[in-house]
Amino acid sequence: MSTCRCLNCILPPHILRKLLDSKNAKLRQSALNTLLGTARLRGERSVRAALFATVAPTNGRRTIFDARHNNDLSKAVMVRSEGAEPVKDGTVNRAYDGFGATNDFYKKVFGRNSIDDRGMRLNGYVHRGIDFNNAFWDGQGMVFGDGDGEMFTDFTLSLDVIAHELAHGVTEFTANLEYHNQSGALNESMSDVFGSLVKQWSAKETADKADWLIGADVTTPTIKIDALRSLKAPGTAFDNDILGKDPQPDHMDNLVSLPDTEEGDSGGVHINSGIPNKAFFLVATALGGNAWEAAGHIWYDSLRSSNPKTQFQEFADTTVAQADKLFGTGSAQQHAVIEAWTEVGLKPTKIPSNVVVSAVRGTDSQGLASLTKQIAALSDEIEELTREVTALRSSKPPARAAKRASRSK
Repeated sequence: MSTCRCLNCILPPHILRKLLDSKNAKLRQSALNTLLGTARLRGERSVRAALFATVAPTNGRRTIFDARHNNDLSKAVMVRSEGAEPVKDGTVNRAYDGFGATNDFYKKVFGRNSIDDRGMRLNGYVHRGIDFNNAFWDGQGMVFGDGDGEMFTDFTLSLDVIAHELAHGVTEFTANLEYHNQSGALNESMSDVFGSLVKQWSAKETADKADWLIGADVTTPTIKIDALRSLKAPGTAFDNDILGKDPQPDHMDNLVSLPDTEEGDSGGVHINSGIPNKAFFLVATALGGNAWEAAGHIWYDSLRSSNPKTQFQEFADTTVAQADKLFGTGSAQQHAVIEAWTEVGLKPTKIPSNVVVSAVRGTDSQGLASLTKQIAALSDEIEELTREVTALRSSKPPARAAKRASRSK
């Protein structure tokens, strides 16, 4: 499968453009440097893709390079390779460990061999540029900025940011979702979902204990911002004088229409991703336990079953089909999927005829969780009754029946 070699950044352009209007001169300059640096890197990615195309797969071997604040990544120096001892630079070690945690997650949870499932090397570049406010995957490796120190800090500090960017690689080598409009928003949502799952899996957090935030650790304490995005409550990650209010919607009624241009975030890929993000959160919390198990497998298999042009509705229908395949028709897992998409305004169109779906528009996630748990409990009761009936049928006649039979003789 050919891949897009897209430059997928964790910090969306609408945030950087907001910073261009800041009264703080340093914030304005760092935002400008980041936008210009990102444009330059788009031009370099084809050269780097050709460079690494001949490198043999190595089961996810990690190599971290130090750009030493240079904008030209070809001048970066290798500072830590697979199996080497930690170095004094914490940024290098966090990138190395983040790659390892992400690779282990895909291997142990999904049986996937690195990003491309063929043992692709994991190359990371740290300390890119000066005051560079971003981290991104460009199709061959991952690049980290150190932040401006005032609003954003070292982008290796959030494991979910590292896992988010590497998940773009997984998407490239599976569905290869086109990076614009709804397919692009799905692309971004997949990275948010799996970025959050890697963090939860590494911390052994259940769905109800997770914060469901992306990039909570890459902002400085002086700025009023919880994170870059929230899967639990899209549109609430930040609200301040510098960035304005988080523009993410959580329902199709509020889908944002933007031009399919760089300035328009390729049709709002970082913004409209809030809708499928909320759907995943609802499924995971309704089912409870570890989100990477049932919900994670449904989403992963649905990604693998998608195509470059997959839209929200098509993906919703695919998750219903995958829940059926993995857990059965009418299962609690399938109900959770159907109800979640319905709640965000995307009722699946291919619901099995024998599955009853309640109207949940306007209910909260706790109501959905309660409903799903009731379905699961009812299913367990039916299974228990079935076992008891089967046991009775296979056992000897009851004592009373045997006594009546002897009297009749």
